[in-house]
Amino acid sequence: MARPRKQTYTLDMYLKKNKKGDIDNNADVQRNFAWNNEQINELIVTVLTDDYIPPIILGEEADSKLHIVDGGCRTAALRKFREGNYKITSSIENSFIPYKKKVRGKNGKTCYEDGLFDIRNKTYAKLPEELKEKFDEYQIETVIHECCDGSRISGYIKRYNNHVAMNTDQRAFTYLDKYAGRIRQLAESRFFLECSSYSEKDKTKGGIERIIVETLMCMNHFEDWKKQPKALCRYLNENASEEEFAVFAKRLRRLEKIIAADIKDIFNKKDSFLFLTLFDKFCRLGMEDIRFAEFLRKFKKSLRAAVRNKKGQLFDEIGKGLSTKDKPVIADKLEMLEGLMAEFLHIGGEKDCILTEEPVTPKDILAEYVDKGVTDEDVELYEIIANDISEVIEDIDSGLLSDENRPSFVALVGYAVREDTEGLLKKWLPGFEKNRPVFCSQKQNYLYMKEAFEKFARYRQRGIVTG
Repeated sequence: MARPRKQTYTLDMYLKKNKKGDIDNNADVQRNFAWNNEQINELIVTVLTDDYIPPIILGEEADSKLHIVDGGCRTAALRKFREGNYKITSSIENSFIPYKKKVRGKNGKTCYEDGLFDIRNKTYAKLPEELKEKFDEYQIETVIHECCDGSRISGYIKRYNNHVAMNTDQRAFTYLDKYAGRIRQLAESRFFLECSSYSEKDKTKGGIERIIVETLMCMNHFEDWKKQPKALCRYLNENASEEEFAVFAKRLRRLEKIIAADIKDIFNKKDSFLFLTLFDKFCRLGMEDIRFAEFLRKFKKSLRAAVRNKKGQLFDEIGKGLSTKDKPVIADKLEMLEGLMAEFLHIGGEKDCILTEEPVTPKDILAEYVDKGVTDEDVELYEIIANDISEVIEDIDSGLLSDENRPSFVALVGYAVREDTEGLLKKWLPGFEKNRPVFCSQKQNYLYMKEAFEKFARYRQRGIVTG
């Protein structure tokens, strides 16, 4: 690989190229602007005194577009001053900038004399023309890595930002280059901006991105839960899918319509991924979304501080003394939340159960989701096999075996027969029965069971026993 080449620009030219997008400051894994006023002030002083700024590191793609690898905050800070009406704060030290002041001599010729200008509380527009020229003509050095793609740019960002300034969440995010753009889009959704209680620090220090990563992992890959942010990002980079991101985006849009000011504090940095995961489970129940908001109000007002789980713990006592990111702690909290929600929604009974479909048969479900050519003779066979398989469930009053649930159960058996996994289905059903939700919609119930069974089958094939 060729050595990186060097390129020097005037600061005015560099910032214009950045503004036009020729030098891009939005690499998907690049962290958000996180500088404070003191850092911005010092950088501007460095330019105005013609002092040294380390080179900006760029990655060049095959189409010649440049991406900032190291120097994104410097670039953003300089643009804030040059174009964004940023005012130097009064707390700056050494605010008097020496410069050569143009004056007209007695003979009418222009000459120069030493001058000092106090830049406290000044914007770029308030600088004397001489200092504006000095700022614009400052020589900014760049080092350009050629022949880059998204993955290589991400690698360079990790390399050049391997220092204290990049925190744990921000560094972990560089391991998610494949989906970093999708996560940034989600982080800018109205839900995270208006329907939650995240601090400005959370928004600038990578906290929102971490919440999204934890939620996606908890919703879709909890069996492989990783405690450390870097491990989570690496796992999702290899195992997530576009469909998972699309589903999560839809969930957020639905929440934006129901989360009001009185309950948005439930979605904080600590607990957000739990309640977002809970909403994903709620969405499979076929109920109106407003019922979830009603449950959150009930949980906040009374359930959280009054109801104890099987271990005698209140919600906020679960995992006390342990990390809130430990897998057993998360599992216990979700189990409690699902139980409370099921009781609140009267799941399993007629009350408050809103049907989202006309009555369906096993053939209807199989024709829609498995094979349009399924026949009555096929379904008769699946009915017989379903009777045989159902014997592995000890509870004869199980809702899974109820008449109401028969269409989705037989359809699941039909799916397993066609995949030649009915033997595995027998091993999976007893464990699933203990914690399964009950859905009003038979189609939703089938899809939920099928998804859970497929995960079980994948783990069995990989030699991982999940119970």
